[in-house]
Amino acid sequence: MRLFTYRRFPVVFLFLWLVIIFVAVTYFMSKGPQCDGYATELEAVKLQVKRLSDMNDRLQELVRKSSNNNNGQGLSQNQDKPNEIVKNSNDNNNNNNNLFQDKWSNRQNQATVSYQREKVRRRIVNGAKEVWYFIRSELKKVSADNNALSQRVNDMLDYVLNQTFALRIDGEMLGDIDGLKEVRHKKLNQLKQLLTDRLDTLQSPADCSKARKLLCKLNKGCGYGCQMHHAVYCLIVAYATKRTLLLDTNGWRYMPQNGWEGYFKPLSTNCKIGSESQASPWDGHNDADLLVHLPISDGITRRPSYLPLAIPKDMSETLLTYHGHPFVWFVGHMMRYLLRWQSTTQNFIDDKKKELKFDKPIVGIHVRRTDKINSEAALHNIEEYMVHVEEYYQKLKRTTKVPVKRVFIATDEPKVVDEARKRYKDYVFVSDAQASKSAALSSRYSDQSLRGIILDIEILAQTDYLVCTFSSQVCRLAYEIMQTYHDDASQYFHSLDDIYYFGGQNMHRHKAIYPHAARRQGEIDLAVGDIIAVAGNHWDGYSKGRVQGKGWDGLYPSYKTEDVPDIGDFAAYN
Repeated sequence: MRLFTYRRFPVVFLFLWLVIIFVAVTYFMSKGPQCDGYATELEAVKLQVKRLSDMNDRLQELVRKSSNNNNGQGLSQNQDKPNEIVKNSNDNNNNNNNLFQDKWSNRQNQATVSYQREKVRRRIVNGAKEVWYFIRSELKKVSADNNALSQRVNDMLDYVLNQTFALRIDGEMLGDIDGLKEVRHKKLNQLKQLLTDRLDTLQSPADCSKARKLLCKLNKGCGYGCQMHHAVYCLIVAYATKRTLLLDTNGWRYMPQNGWEGYFKPLSTNCKIGSESQASPWDGHNDADLLVHLPISDGITRRPSYLPLAIPKDMSETLLTYHGHPFVWFVGHMMRYLLRWQSTTQNFIDDKKKELKFDKPIVGIHVRRTDKINSEAALHNIEEYMVHVEEYYQKLKRTTKVPVKRVFIATDEPKVVDEARKRYKDYVFVSDAQASKSAALSSRYSDQSLRGIILDIEILAQTDYLVCTFSSQVCRLAYEIMQTYHDDASQYFHSLDDIYYFGGQNMHRHKAIYPHAARRQGEIDLAVGDIIAVAGNHWDGYSKGRVQGKGWDGLYPSYKTEDVPDIGDFAAYN
C-alpha cells in the first residue's frame, strides 16, 4: 500500500484540473470554427474547472485545520463527548440546515471538526464521481457527432477515469487514517448494539397484556422486496412510537409450509396476535390505545416526521459523522433485525455459498427481465452492468492484486448468465440456476422461490460492490442489508436508473451550497440555501428536482447541492 500524505491530496486535484483543461482545449482547438455549436459544453467544462479549484482551496484549509487540531496524535479522545450537531433539530425540521452553517467550523471541539472533515471528505469523493459522470456524458456526445474523434475521446476518457480513481482512492484513505477507521468501527458497533438492545426490550415486554402494540399485516399484494419493506416500515413506526410490533403473516403471498418462523426467528418471544377486532385504526394520535392497526405507508394522511428517510435524533450525531447515508444504515440494521435467520435458513445460505464457490473480491449484479420491465423499469442490457463492474475492478487493481474478477448474477432470466459467460470470458460468473428458474412468474410465490430470493438478496448484500437498478425493491433491499456487513458501504453501489429511495418516504431534500444560473433549456437557477425536492440523479453530472417556495422544476448540477439530513421525532429511549 502506498504512503499517503495530506500534501498529496491537493496535488491530485491540481493534476485532475489540468487534465480537464487539456481535454477541453484539445478538443475545441481540433474543431476550429466548427466548435460554435459546442459553446455550451465548453462553458460547462469551465465551470467544472472552477469547481475543482474551489474544492482544492477548501481541502487545503481543511488539511490545515486538521493538522492544527491533531498535532500528529490521531483523533482526540474528545470524540467520545456529545456535541451540538443536532441541537433543536426537530423544530418542524426547519433547523436541519443549521447542521451546515459555518458556526460549526469555529468550534474547538474535536468531534465537530471530525464531522466537518468527514462531510467535506465525502463531498470530495462524490464530487469526483460527478465530475466523471459529466465528462463521460459530454465527450460521448462529442464522439457521437464526429466518428473521427471516437478513439481520441476514448483515450481521453480512460485518462480522466484513472485520475478520478486516484482522487477517490485518496479520499477514501483520508477516511481511514489518524485512527478514524477504528473510531468509526467502534462508534457504529456501539450504535448497532444499542439499537438491538432497544428492539429486544421493545419486542419482549414484561407483561404483553399491558404493553402498547402495533399490528401490521403482511398481505400487501406485491413481491418479496416490497413486502419486506412494508414490514420494516412497520418496525420503524413501532420503534418510533415505542410499541411492540405484531406482524400478522396470515395471507402472506410467500407463506411457506412452516409459516414465517420456518425461515425467520419470531419478532417477539412472549407477544402473539390476538383478536383483530380489538385493534384501533392508526391515526397518529391514539397513544392510549393498547393495540393499533397500521395501514400501508401510502395510506397515511397525517405523515409523522419519523417516516423514512428520517433517523432518530439520539443517533444522528454518530450516523452523520461516520456514515455516508445515515438512513440506509438505520433501515439496514432494522431490516437485519426483522430478517434474523433460523439455523436451517443460515445453513442453507452457507451451503449454497460453498456450492457456488463464493469468494472475494466479487461484484453483485441484479438483472431484471420479467414482470417489472416496461412497467416499473426499463430494460438494461448486460453491457450496461459490465461497464460499472469493469470500472470497479480497474479501481481495485490500483490498490490490490486481483487474480480473479468474479461477478455474482441474480436474475429472473437464466439466459442472462449464459450471455455474460460468452461475452466476458475474462470474468468468472457465479449464479444459482435454481433461484433464477424459481423466480419465473409461474412459480414466483412457491416455497422454492422464497428460498431463491432469500439467497439472492443475502449474497448480493455480501458482495463488495453492487450494480443494479434502484427502481428494484430487491436491489434496494440488498443495498440496505449490505450496510450490516461493513461500517460504511454507502458508496458500494452503482444504480443504472434511480437514486436510493424508500417507497412512501417523506420528501428527499437537497440544499444548494453553490449558486447556479441556468445555461440551457431544462435547467433551473439556484441560490445558496435553496431547498430542492429531489426527483433523481441522471448520472451525467445533473440531478432533477423542484425548488421549494419558487416552484422551479428542472435540472441542476449535482455537485452544487448536498443532502439535508432528515431527523425525525422518535420516542425517547433511556
